[in-house]
Amino acid sequence: MDSISIGIFVQVADTRSFVVAGRALGISASGVGKSISRLEQRLGVRLFHRSTRSVTLTVEGEIFLEHGRKILAGFQAAEADLSNSLAIAQGRLRVSLPLISEPFVSILADFQLRFPLIELDLDFDNRIVDVIEEGYDAVIRSGELVDSRLNARYLGRFHSVLVGAPEYFSLHGTPTCPGDLASHACIHFRLPHTGKLQSWDIHAESGDGVPDLPVKLICNTNEARVGFALKGVGIAYMSDFTVRDAIADGTLVTVLDRYTNKPDTLHLLWPSGRNITPKLRAFIDFMSEHSPLDKQ
Repeated sequence: MDSISIGIFVQVADTRSFVVAGRALGISASGVGKSISRLEQRLGVRLFHRSTRSVTLTVEGEIFLEHGRKILAGFQAAEADLSNSLAIAQGRLRVSLPLISEPFVSILADFQLRFPLIELDLDFDNRIVDVIEEGYDAVIRSGELVDSRLNARYLGRFHSVLVGAPEYFSLHGTPTCPGDLASHACIHFRLPHTGKLQSWDIHAESGDGVPDLPVKLICNTNEARVGFALKGVGIAYMSDFTVRDAIADGTLVTVLDRYTNKPDTLHLLWPSGRNITPKLRAFIDFMSEHSPLDKQ
């Protein structure tokens, strides 16, 4: 027994006519009659007295009408609750992000405060995840877009910079060309899933060779690299948005800027071919609006 057959029954009871009920419901009178017959067979009682001139409820029909109205009201209430639920940004949202806490943590904290009914499940990892197979709602990634199964929202562009503390450069001098890095302490990042050291994408000009970089210290988190650079341990190669505040307040300074100006992009990706839920729509719009990157 379903809400459709009960709805047809209630419509016939209200109109006292298979024809009028059919017109109201957009089905034929014979279709109405077949539905009522199936319902009567299911219940094992006769619901209507039928004649060529009128359709009236039996005693059993009167009893079932009361219950039928309650059943329909329950369905309508459930539909209303579900509709309201789907209209509200709520529920679990699984997101994969690069292995960088800031500025993402601050932005995501603001998002969580703005949408307290959304449960964020965050995975900070530099590996390339399969968004669909691994069940992510969205991922934030840099580089070229290669998966046609995903939609994308451009979050902006960034580039990498060489940074160190003013005190470090006061003690060890400021490099003026890539070749000077051979005599400096370099803070390196070990890629978690390959074990290799991140390469420093430095573009040497004519006559300026890029040396093999000394290894002063190796870290596997951005926060550690920034922390050691702030303490004057050496020079780190970082995405500009991760050290923007430190550069702005002068606790870190950049060097060799003209050699590290290759831009990269950051995108928010999510599976295509699906309806965007309110929670995902809220996340896409919020991250786009509060992106720390240059949109140009």
